[in-house]
Amino acid sequence: MKKTVFLLIATFGFLFTISAQEISKNAIGLRLGDGNGFGAEVSYQRAIKNNNRLEFDLGLRSGRNFNGVKLVGLYQWVWNIDGGFNWYAGAGAGAASFRYDDGYFRDDFRRDYTETFILATGDIGVEYNFEIPLLVSLDVRPEVSFGDSTYDLDFDVALSVRYQF
Repeated sequence: MKKTVFLLIATFGFLFTISAQEISKNAIGLRLGDGNGFGAEVSYQRAIKNNNRLEFDLGLRSGRNFNGVKLVGLYQWVWNIDGGFNWYAGAGAGAASFRYDDGYFRDDFRRDYTETFILATGDIGVEYNFEIPLLVSLDVRPEVSFGDSTYDLDFDVALSVRYQF
């Protein structure tokens, strides 16, 4: 009898642990950060397995002297902390293109140029999965970019709000 009770408790504990680690199949929303001039990105997450997902972020930015677009793709591993709290880590890559306009210089020569580059990135963060279809997360994304004149290391810190479906 004691073995049966222990086996039932262990089985329910295992099932509870499995359900707590499940992530939403799809999530879409905004990632609001400071990474290299990109204030907001449209973000989409797609679950692959119970604790793995893909994330795609598209950022468009226009400043006083530049316009830019950046696309990043990440593969993430998700681990449950407690209840709706998860932490995640991932790695990925992306590409970006900026068009700069630095105005007029001596002899009225205009200096306009475009730069396109690739980047390698990582991601680590914490998220809370509400009982309603809302996911809020805070993450840090170090990015190393490689281009003609860009060999940079940036740390993109962001708060994300996503709708899950």
